[in-house]
Amino acid sequence: MDALARIWPAFGLRIGCGPLQLAAVRDDDVPVLVDLAAGGIHDPGEMPFAVPWSTVPLPALAPAMATYYWRQRAAFEPDSWSLDLVVRHQSTVVGVQGFGTRDYPVTRTGETGSWLGREHQGRGIGTLMRQTMCAFLFDHLDAAEVTSAAFTDNPASLAVSRKVGYADNGLSRERRQDVLAHSQRLTLTADAFVRPPYPLAIEGLDAFRRFIGLNGPGG
Repeated sequence: MDALARIWPAFGLRIGCGPLQLAAVRDDDVPVLVDLAAGGIHDPGEMPFAVPWSTVPLPALAPAMATYYWRQRAAFEPDSWSLDLVVRHQSTVVGVQGFGTRDYPVTRTGETGSWLGREHQGRGIGTLMRQTMCAFLFDHLDAAEVTSAAFTDNPASLAVSRKVGYADNGLSRERRQDVLAHSQRLTLTADAFVRPPYPLAIEGLDAFRRFIGLNGPGG
């Protein structure tokens, strides 16, 4: 464990699953992620995100992305936290898999979110990213359920959720680019979870569990 990981244990977390490696986004990852996002995440006529950050011009995208990850770290505390993991597929950065929650030691639930560079889509990587995160949550962070959401005009994201075992949990009405959009809410339980085809290899688990207010070693 490096010195910074001893101060902020999320930096010591490493999750491997077959060809994927997930680790907390560090400052050195940000320029790579900016270039990946600038290369495209979705078709120009689509908008999968409630906040259309993926259409920000490159000169503004770089500082906006850096500020976002710095803000997420600064706000991290056991009662309210977001974990953003840079995803590498066979050592190449392909996207980010995240999880956000409030009151996790009590609720044992939270919401997944992710984005994947367009050049890496359609290869099953997005599904494996989600499976990896959910396996980590259920098996090692004692999650009771995991939630997600996608706009109803985003069939690719909804297809990933259903492959992983999420069930529909109602629609919500949301503002997206100043117009109404319908978001499909989804919920996943351990019993319904379609697990990844590879076992997880995890480093830094016990320190991270203590960091988010969980007692005892991870599973």
